[in-house]
Amino acid sequence: MATPLATDSQWMQRAVALAARGQGSVEPNPMVGCMLVGNGPHAGQLLGQGYHQRFGEAHAERAALTDALRNGHIEKLAGATAYVTLEPCCHHGKTPPCTLALIDAHIARVVVAQLDPFAQVSGRGIAQLREAGIAVEVGVEQTAALQLNAPYLKRLKQHRPWIIAKWAMSLDGKLATRTGDSQWISGEISRGLVQQLRGRVDAIMVGSRTALTDDPRLTARTPEPPPRRAMRVVVDSRLQLPIESQLVATIAEAPVLLACGPAASAGKIDELRRRGCQIHQSVNDDPQQRLDELLQVLVRDYSATNVLVEGGGQLLGSLFDAQQIDQCEVFIAPKIIGGLESPGPLAGLGLTLLSDGPTVHSQRVQACGDDTHISLRLNWSSR
Repeated sequence: MATPLATDSQWMQRAVALAARGQGSVEPNPMVGCMLVGNGPHAGQLLGQGYHQRFGEAHAERAALTDALRNGHIEKLAGATAYVTLEPCCHHGKTPPCTLALIDAHIARVVVAQLDPFAQVSGRGIAQLREAGIAVEVGVEQTAALQLNAPYLKRLKQHRPWIIAKWAMSLDGKLATRTGDSQWISGEISRGLVQQLRGRVDAIMVGSRTALTDDPRLTARTPEPPPRRAMRVVVDSRLQLPIESQLVATIAEAPVLLACGPAASAGKIDELRRRGCQIHQSVNDDPQQRLDELLQVLVRDYSATNVLVEGGGQLLGSLFDAQQIDQCEVFIAPKIIGGLESPGPLAGLGLTLLSDGPTVHSQRVQACGDDTHISLRLNWSSR
């Protein structure tokens, strides 16, 4: 019995899964996957596949065409279908236009999951393919593609980075005891997953209290070199970070950005700059407005797409109040702490009404040794 041919949706699902392999290596570019499938006498045959593997290198379409050539299928591409998770680019950037590569390969049909809102593409890629006589369909597995590249889309549309809030807490929702003891709430396996997460983001952010209390390094300590070296960011209004802190001492390992307000000492700013720290001093007196300004600076000046926020509760609460938390990575340990004064993960003002809150979608729940790891996406309908 002949094997039934895969549907457009099934091919696109495979392309989306392939695209996800680029996470942490392609930003600020989007993750993109491409499958080239034969038609006619080669109907249903996978001729080549590829994904955008690293920023500045070949895009998914060209990687798939190269794979087809490597597999000896270049002659079969005429009349084939290309499944691409994002609208093919049509401009000269770090690489040539992918639309021209598909046209030159005599691809007959292109199935696209979603349009690219990037100003230099934004429908032009689709138009160029159609002008060349290629049939184009848009919207197959669009939801999966939008979810995959949600950080890229937020950066383009809102000029803010994708904010990943991470915390470890006890069963009763406490981050630490009333005296501040928090090492370690989560277990070794959970902490290893956090190190991997650190290696996939552009920046790791903490508040001043966390920086002072924990004196963290905020670097990714993994067996293999991580795909990204995240900038360490401290929201430190009065610039209280000690010169002898681990963040300053390890400046050669990863850059440090300190975000302060108008009250910060000019002398301290000069000293920290001499030690290699970067300083963003806002003239705004309002802490919430300063925080929003910092998010814009991270995108505009540092091309940040993903920012991991590891605490403390005041910073996380302020981001929640600003409707800027997009994803939560929560590690729940089998411990009970208790205490009215023991801190929880989110301070700030919080919600007035439950109906004001975001819709929360669970992405993954998994055991991490004795801990439970829950990965969540937040959808702010009012944003």
